[in-house]
Amino acid sequence: VQLQASGGGLVQAGGSLRLSCAASGRTFSSYAMGWFRQAPGKEREFVAGISWSGGGTYYADSVKGRFTISRDNAKNTVYLQMNSLKPEDTATYYCAARSLPYKDYGEFGSWGQGTQVTVSS
Repeated sequence: VQLQASGGGLVQAGGSLRLSCAASGRTFSSYAMGWFRQAPGKEREFVAGISWSGGGTYYADSVKGRFTISRDNAKNTVYLQMNSLKPEDTATYYCAARSLPYKDYGEFGSWGQGTQVTVSS
């Protein structure tokens, strides 16, 4: 599957952004999806995930209550709504798809190119 992330930008602290990840190449609705981020000098970290059915979502503690992941299978797109942004949310954000269909666990085998989010204080 090919993944194309978009929607990043520069925003002030307290503001909002919505990231999108468009998928192509296989049956998007069969795959659990996730968002990750990587800040300069830091390791990539998990941000949010959504089950292949869309019925389950889960978040890193650092973003719980502020970020919302969702998916629109008709548009082959997964979203990350980010509210109450903080300077520490500054990072390159990546979307990813799990390697196996109909599985909400296992490795993420397909990755998008990343979109930059910068939050100013």
